[in-house]
Amino acid sequence: MMEQTHANAEISTLPTEIKSPQGKLVYLSLDATGGATVDELGELLAMKKIAILSVLNSLSTQELVGKEGAEYVLRN
Repeated sequence: MMEQTHANAEISTLPTEIKSPQGKLVYLSLDATGGATVDELGELLAMKKIAILSVLNSLSTQELVGKEGAEYVLRN
């Protein structure tokens, strides 16, 4: 059996403008992973692609996330 190791990375605090639980989940996932594609987020979060795209659109409109190539990343 393979042993898992965990990094002690700090996760930033949530912006107050994110109200929905799904938005918070996607934001924290992008923070923890450093960026992810829609498919990767769907697999990681067990969410449908249409729901993730809706959340990412909202977060993009609030200028909290941006797209770099195929990946979505946090804007700082």
